[in-house]
Amino acid sequence: MWNPLSWVMEMAAIMAIALANGGGKPPDWQDFVGIIVLLVINSTISFIEENNAGNAAAALMANLAPKTDGRWGEQEASILVPGDIVSIKLGDIVPADARLLEGDPLKIDQSGLTGESLPVTKNPGDEVFSGSTCKQGEIEAVVIATGVHTFFGKAAHLVDSTNQVGHFQQVLTAIGNFCIVSIAVGIVIEIIVMFPIQRRKYRAGIENLLVLLIGGIPIAMPTVLSVTMAIGSHKLSQQGAITKRMTAIEELAGMDVLCSDKTGTLTLNKLSVDKNLVEVFAKGVDKEHVLLLAARASRVENQDAIDACMVGMLADPKEARAGIREVHFLPFNPTDKRTALTYIDAEGNWHRASKGAPEQIITLCNCKEDVKRKVHSVIEKYAERGLRSLAVARQEVPEKSKDSPGGPWQFIGLLPLFDPPRHDSAETIRKALVLGVNVKMITGDQLAIGKETGRRLGMGTNMYPSSALLGQSKDGSLESLPVDELIEKADGFAGVFPEHKYEIVKRLQEKKHIVGMTGDGVNDAPALKKADIGIAVDDATDAARSASDIVLTEPGLSVIISAVLTSRCIFQRMKNYTIYAVSITIRIVLGFMLIALIWKFDFAPFMVLIIAILNDGTIMTISKDRVKPSPLPDSWKLNEIFATGVVLGTYLALVTVVFFWLIHKQIRCRVNQEHRI
Repeated sequence: MWNPLSWVMEMAAIMAIALANGGGKPPDWQDFVGIIVLLVINSTISFIEENNAGNAAAALMANLAPKTDGRWGEQEASILVPGDIVSIKLGDIVPADARLLEGDPLKIDQSGLTGESLPVTKNPGDEVFSGSTCKQGEIEAVVIATGVHTFFGKAAHLVDSTNQVGHFQQVLTAIGNFCIVSIAVGIVIEIIVMFPIQRRKYRAGIENLLVLLIGGIPIAMPTVLSVTMAIGSHKLSQQGAITKRMTAIEELAGMDVLCSDKTGTLTLNKLSVDKNLVEVFAKGVDKEHVLLLAARASRVENQDAIDACMVGMLADPKEARAGIREVHFLPFNPTDKRTALTYIDAEGNWHRASKGAPEQIITLCNCKEDVKRKVHSVIEKYAERGLRSLAVARQEVPEKSKDSPGGPWQFIGLLPLFDPPRHDSAETIRKALVLGVNVKMITGDQLAIGKETGRRLGMGTNMYPSSALLGQSKDGSLESLPVDELIEKADGFAGVFPEHKYEIVKRLQEKKHIVGMTGDGVNDAPALKKADIGIAVDDATDAARSASDIVLTEPGLSVIISAVLTSRCIFQRMKNYTIYAVSITIRIVLGFMLIALIWKFDFAPFMVLIIAILNDGTIMTISKDRVKPSPLPDSWKLNEIFATGVVLGTYLALVTVVFFWLIHKQIRCRVNQEHRI
């Protein structure tokens, strides 16, 4: 009951009980009770529907709640108590305040809590705060505080939830204001004509004003639109897209650019290695040994796609740790872009094996120019066939210590990784283009790989390296092209970092595009937060899910296309209702104003209450109306909505006036006949 539309109705109720007491007559209890009943009916329906929607959303969001990786497997973070041991790794949101146990230092992003712009290093024994994000490293920690007792919880406990006025709320306000202004104009005209000119009775005049107030206010509008979005949100969840922010549905309907990650979204992220194409760079080493070293530099538990591929290439996955004793494992991080294992062989000798991005391994091994040229030529040969490159290196550790820098690293070989496109990716992109959604591939892989994948998927090969995006490292051959135009016309970008993704989204928004962004890693979080619709894909990290508006529970892009079609249907229902609401306001205001002023007819406010109740009750079915989705992205064209509503409302008002004139004429004729008789 607390919104501008309800305030007008509440003012009408006060007028009915207080101001209509003219001429010594009793207060107008009938109208007062009727208005209150209408308010209660609308508010009750709104409460029930929004509560149901909230419960449904809460049940869906429970699936997205942060999990904690404990000694006994994955558990809900909500069951943690002080003293529990948890594992924290790259991309995790710290589930509670905890103290780090033995291990390597972590890089923690706690900018959302402390305002620090850069990740901070946390050593064993240091405290990490709930809600911060792990940017690098992996370690176990003991929980020391949960809930409102955490650093973040104490602050959150003191701050009430803030209401951010979103785009959809602005549209609602504009439509509500239009209706209120229309009613105000009608009331002013009635007051000027009825009292000074026509000398109408005070009570009759007040009742005519109540008719405009009661009948013209689209009091059910917030309820109908909320219910429509809640039903749509539930339908989206059944299709595999959980909506974290309800108004994202409306923005999804207007999305015209989708920036999509390649790995795991357009492709299966199920890697394989063609052993015949493995390139060996070290003497006395065969291809099988290169694969064995790559498997040793991989996790045998808690694997990512690359680790699973490397270990899976062995005849027996147990060979990855057979005959050796693990001393220390360096997990992957976005800065070093490699993993490494320090181990002891059966003879007691210490070794290290590392795998990672070729450029990082080249730098690690301090390779000579001839080796660099050979490596780059092989990488280009792989890329032309759509294959990613993974480099492998080894090192002797004479000092027999995990902290020892060891001897020189030796570049061992290159592995070609093939990540096949999803079977439905090409068809999904074709459908997206037909729907007016331009899909841009944003990948960290090489340009040649991006172009080859784009060619296979039919999405174009007009792709550029990340150097084309930021002015400081801009490619000389691309300096003549304006960056905004480059981003708008490109089919994708390769070799991108988080700042590039953020820049792409920002530039597209500045060109008035509604931008969707998909991502799965902690590095995608800034771009997901910046985008109009941040979409966390299946198996995304906690950080990506936290920053997104929609979370996919099914793999691939096809879910997004289904969600776009559903959201456009929802948008059509909301648009139809807003046109209806405007037209009904114009009809009531114009129609009843003309009848009251031309024929001096006093219409009972209680009758208009019945009309309002019937109108509001029946129009709620529009939330399940059968509509066709728009073939192109939707947007709120308020001028078009107001113009259509005014035209329809004026037509309806004139039909009502003509109908009244005909009936009034017939009644007068019959009265005259009876009078003559």
